[in-house]
Amino acid sequence: MTTLPPPERTPSTDPADVVVRFLHALAAFDVDGALGLVAEDLVYSNVSLPTLYGRDRFERIARPWLRPGRLGFNVHLNHVATEEDVVLTDRVDELNYGRFASRFWVYGRFVVGDDAKIAVWRDSFDWLDVTIANLRGLAGLVSPGFNRRMPDD
Repeated sequence: MTTLPPPERTPSTDPADVVVRFLHALAAFDVDGALGLVAEDLVYSNVSLPTLYGRDRFERIARPWLRPGRLGFNVHLNHVATEEDVVLTDRVDELNYGRFASRFWVYGRFVVGDDAKIAVWRDSFDWLDVTIANLRGLAGLVSPGFNRRMPDD
């Protein structure tokens, strides 16, 4: 009996799928995979921080930091909502380094173009929540029970 390989799946161009694949690529240290999902003229705005313009600029930040042994990123998606090309995410992000992990709430708004590439990425967060997350992350170095747990998927 001949076994045929499974048919190659074309990645979905659904805006929500693009955004979820992008965030999971970042969490997997797959910078190339993440860069393949953003437009050349990406606008990345992390509210209250400087805005990055262009995929090249994002790559210059992501590539040296997002790799094993450096800064780690993890994400838990609480909710993903889509209207046409706009995707909203309510999520918990984790930034980690070694045993230190800071987990905090983030609201994201993504605009996905007709080419299935993220053109606009705008994240909002609460500085008080981030500060508390960092303090809990530091306390978690002494006793892991002090730190927030990442929600289960």
